[in-house]
Amino acid sequence: MSEVNVYRDLGRSFSEWFDYVLEVSEVYDYGRYPAKGMGVWLPYGFKIRENALSILRGLLNSTGHEEILLPLLIPENIIKKESEHIRGFEDQVYWVTHGGLEPLDIKLALRPTSETSLTYLESFWIKSYKQLPKKYYQVVSIFRYETKATRAMIRVREVSTFKEAHTVHEDFNDCERQVLEAIDVYSKFFNSLGIPYIISKRPEWDKFAGAIYTIAFDTLLPDGRALQIGTVHNLGQNFTKVFEVRIQKRDGSIDYAWQTSYGISERVLASMFAVHGDRRGLVLPFHIAPIQIVIIPLITAETYDDVLKYSSKVREVLISKGYRVYEDLRDELRPGEKFYYWEFRGVPLRVEVGMKEVEGNYVTVFRRDTLERIKVELKELLNKVEEIGLDYNNTLSSRAWQVFKSKTMRFTDISKAKEFLNNSKGIVELPWCGKHECGLKLLEVLECDALGTPLDSEAKGLSCAVCGANANTFMRLTRKY
Repeated sequence: MSEVNVYRDLGRSFSEWFDYVLEVSEVYDYGRYPAKGMGVWLPYGFKIRENALSILRGLLNSTGHEEILLPLLIPENIIKKESEHIRGFEDQVYWVTHGGLEPLDIKLALRPTSETSLTYLESFWIKSYKQLPKKYYQVVSIFRYETKATRAMIRVREVSTFKEAHTVHEDFNDCERQVLEAIDVYSKFFNSLGIPYIISKRPEWDKFAGAIYTIAFDTLLPDGRALQIGTVHNLGQNFTKVFEVRIQKRDGSIDYAWQTSYGISERVLASMFAVHGDRRGLVLPFHIAPIQIVIIPLITAETYDDVLKYSSKVREVLISKGYRVYEDLRDELRPGEKFYYWEFRGVPLRVEVGMKEVEGNYVTVFRRDTLERIKVELKELLNKVEEIGLDYNNTLSSRAWQVFKSKTMRFTDISKAKEFLNNSKGIVELPWCGKHECGLKLLEVLECDALGTPLDSEAKGLSCAVCGANANTFMRLTRKY
């Protein structure tokens, strides 16, 4: 899928397409609420959000995570206790300074993230290795005073779908095991949505404030710019030392606990809309769509009763297997208008029922992903829908991965990498010695951003693209949102 052949057909850039589709499909209302950087999830979009979160909750719950709900407000003395952490957020924090007309004794921060507030509580809750590992998560709003140009779902001031997980461990090794588990959970989640991604260890200058290191997931949107869709942090003992989270270890000694944290946001859903969408609108994965199958009766005055009776029968057959089905009986719209309406909203399958279908005891099934029409006998409908549903999701995923891989290239020459970023856009990898000054020089010369280094790739026999010394890894570079 290229920006040219998908979006500019409509005379729109990707950015214009994205805003237009969110609004017209009634997924997300952005820009009309009188507080900048805050959007509204509309019923159709909220159901998409709910279906996606149910998958994520299932993955977390099945790996021993427990859902909690922490207060929104964090006292200033708590959030400022970990100095490196607050330095990373101090220019983005919203502060509550008054209760009514009364100035507060201690300012309260609107949660930018919850490492400080939860670690404070863990100092009371956790005392022994026997309680560990402990894995908490919550799905909440967080607030950050974003000063760059805000974008619907991508760069907002209220992140309204923030899933943050926080875990506690006895030692470093178990912390490392948890990082791998988090990576696996997120990989399965993104795979389930058909979103392609690359996993990188962020450079030291771009890690999460207060972490030992950060692992990040990034995808590419159709305009060739990268979007971070998930992060995993090994926090070490940085927060537990500040908040005195001491535990008794197996050998009877007392030490500070170890922690990880990891989070995603509605950027995941923005990515899903973007990478699968086309010039007709949204294309939703089969299991995520609020309506999986829409039935459109093709009625005339003469065939009204026969077609509606058959249409109702088709609906009952599909509902019997638990499919989310809607029968569009609106009189004010012609069939073609209904086709456009539901295609734009990304409904995976359309079942057309007219007099030909009634007489032949079949239905015509339209696939939103491939735009194919298929004749299916009514007695075979359930088997065929199950088959199509699996193939549908595989088609979306493979198509998205094919585009993603075509825009991820490895080079040894800086000038060729720059040419690729300028013309083809996407992600480039260049051999890197690991020195900060060489990494920062790459950003300067290529006028781009760093994603970091692969988790398991060595640059054997290659020289650093900047200084010529032996390279020990690759630096991934792109232009980010």
